[in-house]
Amino acid sequence: MIERPHKKLIVWQNAIEFVKRIYVLTNKFPEGGKFGLISQLRRTAVSVPTNISEDAARNTKKEFIQFLYIASGSLSEVDTLLTISNEINYINLTEYNSVNEMMGKISALLNRLIKKLKEDLKT
Repeated sequence: MIERPHKKLIVWQNAIEFVKRIYVLTNKFPEGGKFGLISQLRRTAVSVPTNISEDAARNTKKEFIQFLYIASGSLSEVDTLLTISNEINYINLTEYNSVNEMMGKISALLNRLIKKLKEDLKT
């Protein structure tokens, strides 16, 4: 089996764990949220690792940076959806803070990778 380049990225590994956490959290949401908030949260969370992996296998750093920015934007969208989930009591503050900490770590990893790729482009 061929090892894909994105699987070696710590940011991708963290994003996969993040998606799993979102699925566990949203399993607790009331049935009424099933087709709105739950599906949007899951779809947006999945967008983070998929955008990281989508371009990691390509050879152009410029395109990879663009996909990393998209992943970062998806994290911001998840943050908004989680804030709403907390405000309407679908998740409590402890759950929100735990997931928010994961998002902060992923965001920092994305920013470091983007910075490194940009520096590589200059050389």
